[in-house]
Amino acid sequence: MSEEKEEREETLKSGRILVRYFAVVVLLVLFAVAILFRAFKTAVIERSKWLEVAKTVQERPKNLIYPSRGNIYSSEGKLMATSVPRYYLYMDFMADCFSQKTKRWSSLDTFLYSERNGIDSLAYCLSHKFRDRTPAGYKKYLLSGLNAKKKSRQFPIYRGKVSYADLKEIQRFPFLRLNRYSTGFYTREQVAREQPFGTLASRTIGDTFSDIDPKTGLTKGKSGLEMQYDSLLHGEPGVNSVRRVGGGWTNVVEVEPVPGLDIRTTIDIDIQDITEKALVDMLKNVDAASGTAVVMEVATGEVKAITNMGRVSEGVYGEDTNHAVGDATEPGSTFKVASIMVALEDGVCQPTDTVDVGNGIYMYKGNRMTDHNNNKGGYHRIAVEQAIWYSSNIGVAKTILKGYEHNPMKYWEGLRRIGLMEDLRLDIPDAVRARIRRPDDKNNPWSKTTLPWMSFGYETMIPPIYTLAFYNAIANDGRMVRPFFVKELMRDGKTVERFQPVVIRESICSDRTLAIVRDMLLGVVEKGTGKDAHSDVVRIAGKTGTAQIASGGVYRRAGHQVAFCGYFPADDPEYSCIVLIRQPRIGYPSGGKMAGGVLKTIAEKIYAMRTVVDLREMERDSMAVMLPMVKGGDLEEVETALDGLDVDVEADSVDTEWVIASADKEDDKVDLSGVTIREGLVPRVIGMGAKDAVYLMERAGLRVSLSGAGRVVSQSVQPGRKISKGQGVVLKLR
Repeated sequence: MSEEKEEREETLKSGRILVRYFAVVVLLVLFAVAILFRAFKTAVIERSKWLEVAKTVQERPKNLIYPSRGNIYSSEGKLMATSVPRYYLYMDFMADCFSQKTKRWSSLDTFLYSERNGIDSLAYCLSHKFRDRTPAGYKKYLLSGLNAKKKSRQFPIYRGKVSYADLKEIQRFPFLRLNRYSTGFYTREQVAREQPFGTLASRTIGDTFSDIDPKTGLTKGKSGLEMQYDSLLHGEPGVNSVRRVGGGWTNVVEVEPVPGLDIRTTIDIDIQDITEKALVDMLKNVDAASGTAVVMEVATGEVKAITNMGRVSEGVYGEDTNHAVGDATEPGSTFKVASIMVALEDGVCQPTDTVDVGNGIYMYKGNRMTDHNNNKGGYHRIAVEQAIWYSSNIGVAKTILKGYEHNPMKYWEGLRRIGLMEDLRLDIPDAVRARIRRPDDKNNPWSKTTLPWMSFGYETMIPPIYTLAFYNAIANDGRMVRPFFVKELMRDGKTVERFQPVVIRESICSDRTLAIVRDMLLGVVEKGTGKDAHSDVVRIAGKTGTAQIASGGVYRRAGHQVAFCGYFPADDPEYSCIVLIRQPRIGYPSGGKMAGGVLKTIAEKIYAMRTVVDLREMERDSMAVMLPMVKGGDLEEVETALDGLDVDVEADSVDTEWVIASADKEDDKVDLSGVTIREGLVPRVIGMGAKDAVYLMERAGLRVSLSGAGRVVSQSVQPGRKISKGQGVVLKLR
């Protein structure tokens, strides 16, 4: 019985084991099926969904590293534009740290009640820093953001922007010094583009947008060279990501940012400063609405100075629209030179040919044409060259009518031939081209008076820099070069690309015509309407221009624009310059006196700045004092100093160690006389320098006080008196 019982128990035990084994196998199979099903679902059914999730997981930890924008320099390497970070300060009052649900003692309690890190301490520091509110005012202001019904995630702590140094200081203020997650304090960075030289060429340098594009991490230029060369200046952003390293999280740079290239412009800060000051001084004197001045290097076309000043308020002027390149206006009488050049080239006239301008009033096709001196009876019969000297509208118009009245297209072709219609391809955004209508233009046809009025600068639109390029070609032996503003691109001080002068037209006219025109331009300054631009310092050649400004198709209503365009020195031109002044309210509008006066000032100051004098070759001034003021003292040291200055010395009879010096102007030499030093007696130190005088006095046992500077002129204790040890003496120097 016992054996059967044991066998039965063994069978039951084996059966229970098999059941358990079978249950485990079933569970494992079901688990494996579940895994396979889940894998299938993830890999096939939900594939697109998880790919999108994977994308976001990869992109989330990556951040852009903002590149530094390139600097802009003057031609001599002075900084004209650079980027400086600025920060807006905000508080997120909807952050978790301001909720009482987070902790029993939350950041809200700290903000409201803490003595060291509470709102009272913070308000005091903010008030002391910004000085735009009292501490009580700041406390009330901050509480208004905290207690508002709709709390702000972007509550401005301060309305302005702060520098990086200020931000570091503010981050140590009460409450704000806690970590961000305990304060809700955060910043928004902007890049401020600063120009250390203020308004100097600021419109040409241009501006940038202050916001950093969050998608690209870049700042963008919005005008001037900043916009033209934006793709080179802004650089390329880098990328960093957050990775787990050694049990913690750290930023890892995956792609290094590439800083933008630097630009070295053609602008010369000294010439720019001279130009702007000369223009603004004249604008104030004549109370003008605005003015433009451009200085260009004749041989290369480098723009050394460009300024566009407009009236900001009464008597105050600042850089406004870049009129020099962006405004096409009727040029007025500066255009007469182009008309006469065409006529000379076509053989229509010679400089000595005469034309009758009568009493200064001429009726053509029912329209009245006048010269500026018609109220004085006119010029009557004058030569063609005099028509340029005296800026006679009638003289130039009659000359052009004589040659082109029945074939105006030939005149237009002549203007194109001398380069006035060339595209200068300026490296400034929004630059406009010269617009000179064709006679056969059906969209904007010529009228019966277009030809004569165009000949002296009306019914055509020329930007100032195009007029300057034309006159620069006259100064440059007929060779027209492109005005340009950037010399080279640099990285880390090394040149990446250098820009060379570009010749637009090798010759605008024949050598004979060029020589005649240059003589005419000299005559304008020395004999004609440009006399106010005459300088005794540097010879100037150029042409005046005065044009009425049209408003609503009507002249006289909007005032005048006066101009002078020329070059200097006239015999060997280095610089060309154009000056325009718009709507002067004081004085008679005069291109010579107003615009010409500005150009004269610019030319004289540039000439003085560039003049180098070898002093060794200058004649000796008979009134000059050639002998130096010599201090007495140690004989050997005095003789060494005078020998170095190549001054003759008379010291043959001196047999003492100490001397006094005096100048002998008749013999052009210095006489040295000996000073005897006796033991126990006060020495004579008058005429000596402070160092030697103090040495002798203290060696004798006296206490010395000095008054003044230079040589000793008096001593309070007379020489030769017996010395009392420790006695004081005052030496007066002058």
